[in-house]
Amino acid sequence: MSAAELEPGFIGDRYRLERLIARGGMAEVWLGHDTFLDRQVAIKVLKRHIARDETAIERFRREALACAGLNHPNIVAVYDSFAHDDQQVVVMQYVQGRSLRDLLDKRKRLTPSLTIMMGASIAAALDATHHHGYIHRDVKPGNILVRPDGHFLLADFGIAKAINTPEGSDLTSDNIMMGTAKYLSPEIVRGKRLDGRADLYSLGLVLYECLAGKVPFVCDNDADTALARLQREPTDLGHLRPTLSPRLVRVVHKLLARNPDHRYQTGDETRTALLAALNDVRDDLTTLTPPTGQRVTFERSTLTSRDHGSNADRTPSRNAARERRSRRSAVGSLGGVGGFFRTTTARLLIATIVLTGLVIAAVLRTNDPENVVIPQDTVPTEVAPVVAGPATIAAVNSFDPNGDDGVENEEIIGALIDKNPQSAWTTSCYADKFFGSKERVGVLVTLTGAGTGLLRVNFANGPWGAEIYGASGTPPSGFDGWGAPLGKEYRTRGEIVKFSVTSPVTHLLIVLTEVGKSSACSTNNPFQGRINEVAFVPA
Repeated sequence: MSAAELEPGFIGDRYRLERLIARGGMAEVWLGHDTFLDRQVAIKVLKRHIARDETAIERFRREALACAGLNHPNIVAVYDSFAHDDQQVVVMQYVQGRSLRDLLDKRKRLTPSLTIMMGASIAAALDATHHHGYIHRDVKPGNILVRPDGHFLLADFGIAKAINTPEGSDLTSDNIMMGTAKYLSPEIVRGKRLDGRADLYSLGLVLYECLAGKVPFVCDNDADTALARLQREPTDLGHLRPTLSPRLVRVVHKLLARNPDHRYQTGDETRTALLAALNDVRDDLTTLTPPTGQRVTFERSTLTSRDHGSNADRTPSRNAARERRSRRSAVGSLGGVGGFFRTTTARLLIATIVLTGLVIAAVLRTNDPENVVIPQDTVPTEVAPVVAGPATIAAVNSFDPNGDDGVENEEIIGALIDKNPQSAWTTSCYADKFFGSKERVGVLVTLTGAGTGLLRVNFANGPWGAEIYGASGTPPSGFDGWGAPLGKEYRTRGEIVKFSVTSPVTHLLIVLTEVGKSSACSTNNPFQGRINEVAFVPA
């Protein structure tokens, strides 16, 4: 009987197969029920047509062995492994969520704080893996899962390797590189002996992609992609996304050092450095539900070690100006964040809630090697912003639910709150002043807490039409659901307009319904919205 022919019923005496939830090239994954412990599980069954492949069977076995001794909140647990009618079976933790790959495919980039929390979670998972004596070797977005509550987990240990494995006992020859070309470390490409720092390099590439929207090394084929990291350095993240804090840029680039001795040496060092960078982060996107599942504890001596005192971790002086600009453009009541390293762990957790988060439509995702996903919608609970004093702007992000990727020129959204009236956020250029089939484009403004007051918007060109909406709690994901507008305006020229907010809200949505022509656009697509500045004056 092949895996494809399995039907709901019992397997391994204690597990009840309920329904097929994913199918890949090597295995099928079933939602199952552990009748002994009364819990849902994911049951991965190796397909019979490759069951005679000893290498595939060994990888299946190694995945179970690598995870068997790991008990960590950021690692997908493996509960059991056995053979059933000559088929190899692995019983795993059932994770309701989606992969980071799916999230990046939809959103392209993540907020700095969410990226930090993802990286800190996976660094903690890698630290546990390395202490257990294994190297993951395939750290990539497809093997990082995120639950609806923002909890990140590392999955798929199918090509994990024991750190002290004798030469010649690996599953591959010396001429085969294990892993995914875009996320390989230089030492894997060179065929050098590996340790946990190879996984940390791969994590650095994942962090880079989350922040830049792309990996630093991509060529026409996998071989050239793998070799590119041996020939050049990654493009400076600070140039690709100028609103990033210089400290966060330093952390990522240190992880991407070609020489392993110049990287952070452990997952715990990486985690500490990432969380320390939260102190300098100003998000360009909305603050939403925070990730959970990791112990956040600090001592002052820990935070002043390599990340602050190492010459190898310093960047050229040209970053100083960028750092000053970043400090000047920080918006919102974040005074508690600036001093939380000198106070208590509780203050850190509060700051983390303000700075980080993720609202995600949940998807059932397994750790199948081919990253098969099955959608399953849920709505997570949002944590209300922490307020200290009158509500001010905590974050802004573009709002384009009718577009392909949900965002509109997100890389320049920080211009709206940089206190520079000459800078501007603009929409893309359109052939139609009503945005064609999209009909509208928006800007989402998140406040530090529920508040009333005046929303001041500096529209730079005209004619333009705009509507303002407000919401408390979780903001609607589309244009529908916001209720009646708080105000509407149409002007023939660019000017500053104030909209009154008389009922307490935590989110304000500026919806552009019509835009004028722009000299920055072509004659075929001449219409573009342009906003110089957004400010909120509390009542």
